[in-house]
Amino acid sequence: MITEHSIYIGASQHMTFTEDNSIDLVVTSPPYPMIEMWDDVMSSQNHRISDNLEEKPEEAFELMHQELDKVWKECFRVLKIGGFLCINIGDATRTIKGNFTLYNNHSRISKACVDLGFVGLPNIIWRKQTNAPNKFMGSGMLPCGAYVTLEHEWILIFRKGGKREFKKADAKLSRMKSSFFWEERNVWFSDIWDVKGTKQKMRKDSSRERSAAYPFEVPYRLINMFSQKGDMVLDPFLGTGTTMKAAMLLGRNSCGYEIDPKFEIIIREGIDELDIDMCNNLIKSRFDAHKEFIANRKSSGKEIKHFNETLNCEVMTSQEKELELNYLESISEDKNTGTYKVVYESHSDLTTLPFTHTFFKKAK
Repeated sequence: MITEHSIYIGASQHMTFTEDNSIDLVVTSPPYPMIEMWDDVMSSQNHRISDNLEEKPEEAFELMHQELDKVWKECFRVLKIGGFLCINIGDATRTIKGNFTLYNNHSRISKACVDLGFVGLPNIIWRKQTNAPNKFMGSGMLPCGAYVTLEHEWILIFRKGGKREFKKADAKLSRMKSSFFWEERNVWFSDIWDVKGTKQKMRKDSSRERSAAYPFEVPYRLINMFSQKGDMVLDPFLGTGTTMKAAMLLGRNSCGYEIDPKFEIIIREGIDELDIDMCNNLIKSRFDAHKEFIANRKSSGKEIKHFNETLNCEVMTSQEKELELNYLESISEDKNTGTYKVVYESHSDLTTLPFTHTFFKKAK
């Protein structure tokens, strides 16, 4: 199995490199309107945003979302029927001229996407709680002057049209091979996620650490949940490339747009510094976690009725019997096109890791 991954530098309001009905899944986290760190990015799209921020903040809020609306419209264009759009977004609180206000980004985006024709599906609340003693906003212990702190973000989920159809035998088999474990389903499809940060390590110790728009675990789950191997995943706000790296690990093709040309080197360095052995260790850890889950079930006297011949392990349901996990063999970059290619190994038993690989190579 081979996947390809393309980086495009430019505004995602016009995704000119992406054809109509060519994308299976969009996973992204846009700049959050009315969060101060994004003011310059948003204002560069429309100067009226900065003109209104201090005098008419509600107008600035709406203008920011009108720029995002253009991206959601493009996502609708490029998605296939049955494809999903997953948006990580946080609401904003801001004090302007002494007035403290909540700006509901998630509800504004939800309305825009439904108006475009997307089908709204149940959302996920991503809990990002903190134990800091000063996390509460306002006057502390005095009534009528303190504000509830925001300790969550939203993962909004939409679908273009009806359910995706799997009519041909090869499509059905690919879907079965892309299934997930029963115990993973029980965590991933909850409407509340408790993801505190990036647990996975895929880069060498000497690599510089940069914060991503969201932890690796977020796109990792969403790509597993709403796509299958060989699908095309798009991130219109690529940032540091977290979505693309998750797609690489999971055997999906991907592409992404980034408006800031300075981020291209960050994205490429992040991919160049991926360590194949560390990536494969993550894949093995997923398999090991499943084996531990099965062992615990059996030790408590519960019966396991199904067996996956490919993985050589017991599974909870018949839908997991064709599930495959594939180690990465190589990641290479075509220096002429800038496109990355990932080659995967096929293993019937993930008990041991493959031999050490050269972690990265550039194609001639």
